[in-house]
Amino acid sequence: MRGLVYLPFHASGQGLLCDAVRVQAIVDRVGTPVYVYSAQAIRYAYQAIEAAFAEYPHAIHYALKANSTLAIVRLLRSLGSRADANSGGEVQVALRAGFDPKDIVLTGVGKTRDELELAIAKGIGTINAESAGELDRIAAIAQGMNRVARVALRVNPDIDARTHANISTGLKSNKFGVPLQDARAIYAARRALPGLRFVGVHVHIGSQITSAEPLRRAAGVLVSLAKELAEDGFEIEHIDLGGGLGIAYEGRPLITPKEYAAAVIPELKRLGVPVVLEPGRSVVGHAGALIARVVDTKCAPDGRQFAVLDAGMTELMRPALYGSYHRIVPVMPREGRESAWDVVGPICESSDVFARDRLLPDLAVNDLVAVLDTGAYGAVMASNYNRRMLAPEVLVDETQWTVIRRRQTIDDVLALES
Repeated sequence: MRGLVYLPFHASGQGLLCDAVRVQAIVDRVGTPVYVYSAQAIRYAYQAIEAAFAEYPHAIHYALKANSTLAIVRLLRSLGSRADANSGGEVQVALRAGFDPKDIVLTGVGKTRDELELAIAKGIGTINAESAGELDRIAAIAQGMNRVARVALRVNPDIDARTHANISTGLKSNKFGVPLQDARAIYAARRALPGLRFVGVHVHIGSQITSAEPLRRAAGVLVSLAKELAEDGFEIEHIDLGGGLGIAYEGRPLITPKEYAAAVIPELKRLGVPVVLEPGRSVVGHAGALIARVVDTKCAPDGRQFAVLDAGMTELMRPALYGSYHRIVPVMPREGRESAWDVVGPICESSDVFARDRLLPDLAVNDLVAVLDTGAYGAVMASNYNRRMLAPEVLVDETQWTVIRRRQTIDDVLALES
C-alpha cells in the first residue's frame, strides 16, 4: 500500500514479490521479457472507483484500450464492470469476455462501416458518435438493417486537461468530437432521423489527468448541454464523462477517485441522470510490471553507464512515445551504492530508452529488473518491430499465478504471410 493506492510489487528477502509470488519464480518458468499483473490490485482500484461514486447513479465501463488481454477483461466483468470499446476488435474481445452487447459503449474517432455495422447488428448499448457526418452514416446503416441505434454525440469543450500534449483530447485543436457550441444544433437537425435514438452526451478530455478542476469543468459544460437538450425534448438517459483519471508514476500525490467524485457529482446533480465513467489506466496501471533481463552493460567515454535490456520499445512504447517515467527496480536485492544508469532497449532506434541517469545499484549481465506501473498502455501497444515476438503475460492472484497469454513464436507471426 502507498496512501490510498494498492501497489502489488514490493521487495523482500526473496527478491521482488508480486503479492505473495516471487517474480524470480515466474521468470524461471516463463523467461523474459514478461508482463506480470496483480488481480488484487485491479480489484482494489476498480472497487475504489465504485465506492467513490456510490452515492450517485453510475455505470463503470472499463476502457479496453488500456489493456485488452482477455483474462484481464474477464476479471473486470466479474467485478461488475461494463465495457468501453474503441474499435471493432475491442467489441469482439468484450463479447468474447462475456459482456452483454447492451453493456458495451463504442467510442472512437474514425469508425469504419464494418465497425458500425457490427455495433448496430449486435445491439451495442451506445455508440458515441464523433461528428454530424458519423451520425448520418449510423442512421443510414441502421435504417438499412431495420434497426435503431442508440447514440450519443461526443463534444469537444476546449478544456485543457493539463496532461501531455499527445494524450490531450479536449482542446479545439484536437481531432476529437464536435465543438461544444455546435452540438445542440446537430442534435436538433437529426431529431427525426429514422434509425437514431439519442440517449446521452459524451466527453473525454484526455488521459493521465492529475487534477480535479478540468474534470469538474468538463462535467459542468456537459450537464449544461444535456439540460438544453432536455428542454428541446430529448430524453437524455446518461451523461458520459469518459475516463482520464491519472496514476502516480513518479510517486507524487494525485487526484483520488473520491476527490474525482467530489468534484463532478455536484455538477451531475444539476440534472440527476446517471453518469457513465470510462476508466482504464486508473484501474490497471499500477497492477502490472514488465520484467526484463540485462543482456549487456557498457560505459561511454564520458562515464555514462548503459544497461541494455532484452525488452525495449517493442514491449513498452510509452517512454519513446511520450518521454514517460516508470520506476525501475532490481528483482533481486543487491548491496552497494547506487549510481546513474541509462536503461535502454535492444531496438535499432535511439528513442529506445526507458530511463536516463536513473539511480540504480550496480547492474550486471543476467540481472533482472522490473519496469513498474505498466499495466496500462504496455502490452496492448506492443509491436513486432525488428521481428520481435510479443511477450507473454502472467496474472497473479494472491499466492497463485497463471500464464494468460503465451509468448508469441515466429510461426505465429509468419502464419499470416505467404
